Amino acid sequence: MSRYRGPRLKIINRLKALPGLSKKKPNRSGERLVKKKHYKPINSSKYPVRLKEKQRVRFNYGLTERQLLQYVRIARRAKGSTSQVLLQLLEMRLDNIIFRLGMALTIPGARQLVNHRHILVNDRIVDIPSYRCKPQDLISIKDQQRSRNIINKNINLSQKNKMRVPFHLNLLKKKSQYVGLVKKIIDNKRISLKINELLVVEYFSRRV
Repeated sequence: MSRYRGPRLKIINRLKALPGLSKKKPNRSGERLVKKKHYKPINSSKYPVRLKEKQRVRFNYGLTERQLLQYVRIARRAKGSTSQVLLQLLEMRLDNIIFRLGMALTIPGARQLVNHRHILVNDRIVDIPSYRCKPQDLISIKDQQRSRNIINKNINLSQKNKMRVPFHLNLLKKKSQYVGLVKKIIDNKRISLKINELLVVEYFSRRV
């Protein structure tokens, strides 16, 4: 299944707030219309609940079905809780780190910055959005005025919207350039997407 490129508000209305996909909020009038129908589920299957949580993770982080399945497989082979490791793997992706630093307003926007070679990791250009960042990695901007203008504008908008840089990251300003530092692996309690990650693992349990 390919990456979703359709209307974002449609997805948000169906799956609730997805901070990585868009800053738009669910349409409340649409929610009221749904409630008036008094819909009752035909059976008590947990599949729809697991599917919805899986879709929320996939759309928020901008992944294909195959990519998310691969992350679940990697998480299962790692030490510790599979569900916690899964979210840590997703949060440490380069495109997500750029978004969380405020260098991009959404994860799709961050992915575009990486693909267009605006971003450096430890002073080397990285154009792979799925690059897995590690503690002590330095995220900087390509030494071109256009690159700096784009990212400075995004950071100013993020700060204006009172978007906070999470505790595991640090955004520094050296002269006229911003630099991001990955201090440590993120704590699952500080993940911006409110998700039951265990349901996502359960959804893929028969395929891993």
